[in-house]
Amino acid sequence: MDTALFGNPDADWVLLQPTDDHDLAFMREETESIRRLSAVDFCLTAFRVENWNTQLSPWKAPAVFGKADFGDGAESTLKEVLAYCRDPGKTYVIGGYSLAGLFALWAACRTDAFRGAAAASPSVWFPGFTDYVKENPVRCGRVYLSLGDREEKTRNPVMAAVGQRIRETYECLRAQGIACTLEWNEGNHFRDAALRCAKAFAWVMGRDA
Repeated sequence: MDTALFGNPDADWVLLQPTDDHDLAFMREETESIRRLSAVDFCLTAFRVENWNTQLSPWKAPAVFGKADFGDGAESTLKEVLAYCRDPGKTYVIGGYSLAGLFALWAACRTDAFRGAAAASPSVWFPGFTDYVKENPVRCGRVYLSLGDREEKTRNPVMAAVGQRIRETYECLRAQGIACTLEWNEGNHFRDAALRCAKAFAWVMGRDA
């Protein structure tokens, strides 16, 4: 995957975020918001994902909007991301928005390479995901979850479950002893994505981490 760097490339904290072309247009805005919210120096590495529904999905699932089914390419994507996590002197955080947020949570269940997971409006409605987290505990110390307060108010029955699923995920992580927060933002799924991601990464890093 192609990558783009934002922030300080020599920083000890490395934030890793799968993005599409739309997300990339807002990465500088997100970077500035992280700087405003946290005093921690960081490098944000954006991984450009070409096939969102395939490369970020942990297993196959039928389409819930449009005609594009979900694939099972997350394992391959994680291998590419982990290739950037080989410096023992750096601290790595995986994060993302929507399906990339789901990928971040799933990745944190698969490896202990990350200090935390920053999941902004994650697609935890994804079939079978809540059960997966219950059976495969997260392997990082800090997890940020958020959702827009209108995201569960949708006519799509699968996606409407996102509110209940994120509450279940939050309680599951707390039961696992993970330092976790769940923040509710104003608006639907498409509002303030860059700011929501920034708040997620800033919380995981903390002001004085």
